[in-house]
Amino acid sequence: MVVKLCLRGCATTTSRRPAGPAWNIGSALSVLVCVGMLLAGAVQAGPKVESWRTSGGAKVMYVHAPDLPMIDVRVVFDAGSARDGDLPGLSRFVSSMLHEGAGEWDADALALRLEERGIEFETGSLRDMAWVSLRSLTEAEVLKVALGTLREIVAKPRLEASDIERVRQQLQIGLRHSLQSPATVAQRRFFRALYVDHPYAHPPAGDEDSLAKISRDDLIRFHRRYYVAANAVVAIVGALDRATAEQVAERVTGGLDQGQHAQPLPEPPLVNGGELRESFPSSQTHIYVGQGGMARHDPDYFALYVGNHVLGGGSLVSTLGEEVRNKRGLSYSVYSYFRPMRVEGPFLMIAQTKNERADEALQVMRETLTRFVEDGPTQKELDAAKQNLIGGFPLRIASNNKIVEYLAMMGFYDYPLDYLDTLTERLAAVDIDQVRDAFSRRIDAAGGIAVIVGG
Repeated sequence: MVVKLCLRGCATTTSRRPAGPAWNIGSALSVLVCVGMLLAGAVQAGPKVESWRTSGGAKVMYVHAPDLPMIDVRVVFDAGSARDGDLPGLSRFVSSMLHEGAGEWDADALALRLEERGIEFETGSLRDMAWVSLRSLTEAEVLKVALGTLREIVAKPRLEASDIERVRQQLQIGLRHSLQSPATVAQRRFFRALYVDHPYAHPPAGDEDSLAKISRDDLIRFHRRYYVAANAVVAIVGALDRATAEQVAERVTGGLDQGQHAQPLPEPPLVNGGELRESFPSSQTHIYVGQGGMARHDPDYFALYVGNHVLGGGSLVSTLGEEVRNKRGLSYSVYSYFRPMRVEGPFLMIAQTKNERADEALQVMRETLTRFVEDGPTQKELDAAKQNLIGGFPLRIASNNKIVEYLAMMGFYDYPLDYLDTLTERLAAVDIDQVRDAFSRRIDAAGGIAVIVGG
């Protein structure tokens, strides 16, 4: 649930796969993963989370998962696009460059080194964070190579001029391709309208001008400032004991400078109101309606989250789905969500509809939100939402890679170690009065920014 809001659905970059042995960790462990899913009951009940700091100051989150002979490591830095400054796309550029060689290995040698041992490696970035993930077997020789390579990747990327130009072209092509989608254009316009000149305003993928301007010196400067131990969280899940996990954390962060944690982000001066229409050569119009929502440690977090599951987060059985899609056939896809971040993230309602019915869809979305804020959900709707969220939770922590995402999120946002143990209890404790109170105080149904992009 929290992973869905923060860590999933984002652009990730996977390592290049040169021709080589067909064997990899996925095929080697396919049978074991199936067995592990059956054995995950103990983990689903609430994995024991331990935490400490490395000698360099990196925060470590660890879960012992002995069922599979493998390890998942995710190193997260407070180095998302909110740290781009005047060069939107800088964080994504640095993250992408981590595949292009490190230490003594160029891009091809690095990819082959991992491929030959079935080591999986990826990077990604969002507005708040950037991360590097690695999955490896725990066999001693393979693990030694995996951890040593990860250490070099995060601490000593080569940042060769020829690689920079190739990645720049890849990012520019990806940007141009994404801007052929009215949904991408609408999202970019919405964030700019809501956050104005706040660091959250500009898109993580950057823009044409900034991607063209970013220099090698800019990449080096960003890496030296933010890829440091004091700005890092290391999440570890796997078949290794606490003492070994401590060695792993020291190993992968040992090449980093201690540095300093990134400065706190300013509170956003959110704009609440206005409408932006943009013509786009498409048969479908994309509608984004939203306003300021909540930050990660918001006291109304659970009331708003559960309430939104009734409003528009429950896919086909939501209030928005009933009013916009089922009753009127205005849109096949309509939903809403809160995106909590380091500081206040947005609340959004999103729909895709025929061009000629865009105004009607927008009106119904606003009217539905108004009724929900005024009346709240029924007890039956609330009970069904909680049952759905609580019943689906075990699947969200049913594998090591899912648990490591949770750990990374918990460490990054300073959640308590018992967060997974108490999550379902806190969802179950939400009552109808809390939902009505939270929505009536926090959501301005008559306000909000509307962005409409389409033909």
